[in-house]
Amino acid sequence: MKRFKNISLIYECDDSTLQRAALLAKENRARLTIVHAIKETNNSWGSLLIGQKSINMQSQFQEEQQARLKEFVRSVKSLGVRPSTRVMIGEPFLEIIRDVIQNRRDLVIMTAEGKGGIRQRLFGSTSKWLMRKCPSPVLVLKPSRKKQFRRILAAIDPEVTGDAHDTLNELILQLATSLAIRENAQLHIVHAWSLLGESQMRRMTGIPDVDIDRALRDEANRRRKLIEKLLLKHSVEHYLLHLIKGDAATVIPQLVAKLGIDLLTIGTVCRIGIPGFIIGNTAERVLDAVDCSVLTVKPEGFVSPVAPEVS
Repeated sequence: MKRFKNISLIYECDDSTLQRAALLAKENRARLTIVHAIKETNNSWGSLLIGQKSINMQSQFQEEQQARLKEFVRSVKSLGVRPSTRVMIGEPFLEIIRDVIQNRRDLVIMTAEGKGGIRQRLFGSTSKWLMRKCPSPVLVLKPSRKKQFRRILAAIDPEVTGDAHDTLNELILQLATSLAIRENAQLHIVHAWSLLGESQMRRMTGIPDVDIDRALRDEANRRRKLIEKLLLKHSVEHYLLHLIKGDAATVIPQLVAKLGIDLLTIGTVCRIGIPGFIIGNTAERVLDAVDCSVLTVKPEGFVSPVAPEVS
């Protein structure tokens, strides 16, 4: 995973996320910036007059938060990592994305806001907005005491066409493969597929089930060949392939739970260059259903709808 040179870690995060971000920065010889984006309140910051001295309350607050961040990162200095810190005030996801654009961050790391499990979603408002609109890969880590990922799942779609989608598959495979090597983890690859028109054919009279079943086998074989060609092209080795018939939003979360996946790497599909068309409905539904850490990536050429702040 030695491809990142400018990493952003979102505060507040747990110690496990901090340690992982610091080690990743060290291995990549990358800059690490701890970013604290604080939601702006309706109260006016204004200035406070004490005696003959006027104190800017917003500046005072930011200085206090900077000191808090510096204390927080002290634990990773023993690793030889010296993170910088930045405090911003505004809508958190917007400020984080503007920081990514302005400073050319190439990876955002954060701790998931929720605890996950059956009754609670793992990803909250900020992480979901970053997954939708942030131009860089976003790694959202489930709170955990595990020091390593044991099983990593890469979700790909060899059926899509176009250079942008091909680079998306390539990036998913590159990141998942390098992380699996780094973590000494099992690499799993999943592709969910269906036969176009199957339900209509089964409702029609005159089409024997044996013919439909043969069409299903042919489609499965066609998909498998596409995947094998894709994996060969990108030199992917030592993986377990899961070619599953069904709706991706259903079968991928089921596979995550069945295998005990620690990290899912998935692409968010967009129309290149059109702000706002960012994350596909299928990806949204997958993210709402999984209970593991997630690394989301965008296709090459992705344009964030968030405008950088004008100085």
